[in-house]
Amino acid sequence: MKLNLKHDIDFGTSIDGIEVPPQMEIRVTSGVDWCDNVLGGEGFVPSQVTFFTGAPGSGKTTSMLQVCSGLSKSGATVVFNTAEESPYQVSRAAKRIRSKGWKLGTETKMPDLLEKSKRLMDRERRSDPNKPFVLVVDSINCMDDGYFDSGRITTATAERSMEAITSWCKENWAIGLIIGQVTKSGSAAGSNKLRHMCDTILTLTFEKKAEGLVGCRKLEVEKNRFGGGVGNVFWLGMTDRGLQTIATQSEE
Repeated sequence: MKLNLKHDIDFGTSIDGIEVPPQMEIRVTSGVDWCDNVLGGEGFVPSQVTFFTGAPGSGKTTSMLQVCSGLSKSGATVVFNTAEESPYQVSRAAKRIRSKGWKLGTETKMPDLLEKSKRLMDRERRSDPNKPFVLVVDSINCMDDGYFDSGRITTATAERSMEAITSWCKENWAIGLIIGQVTKSGSAAGSNKLRHMCDTILTLTFEKKAEGLVGCRKLEVEKNRFGGGVGNVFWLGMTDRGLQTIATQSEE
């Protein structure tokens, strides 16, 4: 991956003289207990990119709609971009779990999505330069990076799209939540490069073994560069308000 980052740090600068930008000291909580706790209890960091994968029907979209609502209540500008489902399907799902306060996008081309997101973010930050901005993409496997004139989508398309959105989030102190599809074997669709490009990896599957929890959703943290939570497991049940915690397991 070749990130296109903008900074004023010269090669060879002493690490002792580098100050962490104040934007990276901000934590944005969602107010959704399983989401905040699975990340170590502190929430998201501006510029953090989370790759969220899971089995078909496990509730990836529903859970992200919960998080969108919570982040919006926390004061963030939140855009949920659907490239996989129609806006009417997303609207029905949001109303079912009473998710509101966020904005909808329907872009299928990554360059257009990032351009429109930048315009919206700049407008929202005029009164508050540090206002958190969250971009949710459902899903990365449906996005066209514009490489082929025909719009053909391949494994490399998802890689280029993930590279573009990761660079964009790092440059603009934005939080990226990227939903990814899985293969029949249960692994993330696409190459392992997708997993290396992100800061955090969350997986949502159906529990098949644990006594008393069979059929529940199982949420696990595989990677988190911005804090704890790795090894944490949350078992979630689906309710009319979305996913709710039933049981937890921590390695700490």
